[in-house]
Amino acid sequence: MVMLWNLQKARPLWITNLQEDESEDMEDPQSPGQLLNPALAHSVSVASCGNIFSCGAEDGKVRIFRVMGVKCEQKLGFKAHTLGVSQVNFLPESYLLLTGGNDGKIMLWDVSSELEKKQKSPTKHTHKRKTKKATYAKQGGTTSASVTDEEERGDILPKLTIKHGEKVNWLLGAKIKGCQNVLVADQTSCISVYPLS
Repeated sequence: MVMLWNLQKARPLWITNLQEDESEDMEDPQSPGQLLNPALAHSVSVASCGNIFSCGAEDGKVRIFRVMGVKCEQKLGFKAHTLGVSQVNFLPESYLLLTGGNDGKIMLWDVSSELEKKQKSPTKHTHKRKTKKATYAKQGGTTSASVTDEEERGDILPKLTIKHGEKVNWLLGAKIKGCQNVLVADQTSCISVYPLS
């Protein structure tokens, strides 16, 4: 469950149940009456604009919401990890979203184009560009990235995938000596630092 609170009145203004999102995915006529445990929200991050927030959940999905007055509307939802999403973190001044999962992966997503597509008027005509795809692996094989034209595919793909190997307990995007990095804590006593460029 995710809630938007009015802190002055100490009461929720808006509540969403992540199980409702799951029930839409399970529209299988052969499974009537199947009970599901709701996806637990593990982490929430607010973008620097102040009206967009993301929620990482136990079901491996990331959901992105827009706050509109006293209401919130889900703008985007996608499967980010094979196991639960333990951490989400918007990088400052952007719609770049870091996610960390119980699957031991850290991913960087650019959700700006998806959020902009949702704002455009349906009457406007947009031209689709041809798909461009590039893949590279850093030395050692621990980091890989893909660049794809998301409009053509109709789904969101990670800009960067880091195979950390351990369940991610905490992550934070930070500039260190002028370079954007991600700091990662897992179940060991060490903090790992990975470059995002």
